[in-house]
Amino acid sequence: MKAYLFPGQGAQFAGMASKLAGYPEANEIFGTANEILGFDIFEVMRNGTEEDLRQTRITQPAIFLHSVISATVAADFRPEAVAGHSLGEFSALVAAGALRFEDGLRLVYTRALAMQKACDLTPGTMAAIVGMEDAVVEKVCAETKGVVVAANYNCPGQLVISGEIDAVQQAMQNLRELGCRNAVQLAVGGAFHSPLMKLAEDELMAGIETTVFSSPACPVYQNVDAAPHRDPDEIRHNLVRQLTAPVKWSQTIQQMISDGFSEFVEVGGNGKVLSGLLKRIDRKVPVSSI
Repeated sequence: MKAYLFPGQGAQFAGMASKLAGYPEANEIFGTANEILGFDIFEVMRNGTEEDLRQTRITQPAIFLHSVISATVAADFRPEAVAGHSLGEFSALVAAGALRFEDGLRLVYTRALAMQKACDLTPGTMAAIVGMEDAVVEKVCAETKGVVVAANYNCPGQLVISGEIDAVQQAMQNLRELGCRNAVQLAVGGAFHSPLMKLAEDELMAGIETTVFSSPACPVYQNVDAAPHRDPDEIRHNLVRQLTAPVKWSQTIQQMISDGFSEFVEVGGNGKVLSGLLKRIDRKVPVSSI
């Protein structure tokens, strides 16, 4: 069985709309997106710099659009399951028919603005911890003064922590002393997937409560529990929880493999992020990209 994976922030690249512009479907979607967002996202995705694309209010709708359009124009796109990493979960839901494209884009933009506001009000950061057991990282976070939590379970031996700047930096130092291979503070604007995103969670909930969700055409494996979902109310609830809960990506892929999915396709972005993680999770499973 074949599953499709949708990337989140970090998969953007300069000129990411250039190849898509040749498809009539893409031009129609970009036109609608410009009207919804109130600015020319197509122009930024085609000619903007990497710095332009790193702005949260640009990054999130840009990656969402790139993934949704890539799925729309792909030949024989018939997923038997989908999953998305953080932001990518919205692209996955649109691709699976649980959300209209327009509604998905509105929610993504609401999410982006709310996350930026939360970052501005409560400064935070994230750090990648390499070469340490998850349980050890979790224990260090729990014992560190301040807010710092496990945020992204990307693959075995790579866990991202998130929280208050001082707390994250102290946890990094503690983990270095315990022998982790590397601890690198990330160039991000805030503490995503941590309690510091509570404000964003509240604002996203308001948007989700007024949005129509349908039962998807295939199971959607969600970040918060690494389990497949088809019930619209469960999907809604998990999308809200996702902002302050960890992304269980490694567990998601392992569950999908256990459930019988033997081929994976990364859709959108630079085509490298999730493919690289999958190879670290289980290098025997074939993965390609659109």
